[in-house]
Amino acid sequence: MTLIGLTGGIAAGKSTVAERFREHGAHVLDADQQARDVVAPGSPALEQIRARFGDGVIDGAGGLNRAKLGSIVFTEDGARSDLEGITHPAIRQLTQDRIAEIRERDPGAVIVYDVPLLVEANVRLPFTAVVVVHAAARERLRRLVELRGMSAEEAERRIESQATDEERLAVADYVVDADGSLEATIRDADRVWREITAST
Repeated sequence: MTLIGLTGGIAAGKSTVAERFREHGAHVLDADQQARDVVAPGSPALEQIRARFGDGVIDGAGGLNRAKLGSIVFTEDGARSDLEGITHPAIRQLTQDRIAEIRERDPGAVIVYDVPLLVEANVRLPFTAVVVVHAAARERLRRLVELRGMSAEEAERRIESQATDEERLAVADYVVDADGSLEATIRDADRVWREITAST
């Protein structure tokens, strides 16, 4: 089994690379989806979040009110680390379970774990390789403002809340250059895929 850790800063183009790897036959596990799964209504993690942040972060249907929780996490000292202390262990366990399920079904699988906060969460899995999708902060800021409609202030806050480019690049075994066009990013993703799969 080949296990690839895939990461990159917000708006770097990581989802594009994940989808390209999927087209090459990879099983892609999305950490963001798993983060949603572990706080599903009735889950232990959601109850812990309610206990820490109050009933206001639960919506009328019994699910997580992400906007309300986000407004707390990005402004209150210590709130983000408290939230991560609840969700990260649950996500780690779910990830290990899903990797084991794929491995059982397909022992030769290439699994890509798409995890935006690989550095921040200190994700420790037996990765065959870590791939960082890299675009400079100024380019990511432009994409957040022009393509996602964020204010410059919000975009800067989101970028600054993540690891620095240098911290991400320090853990990279391979780097996909995503500073340019979509086509150039896909070509570089193909190059990295060939190099990883040729060596495993």
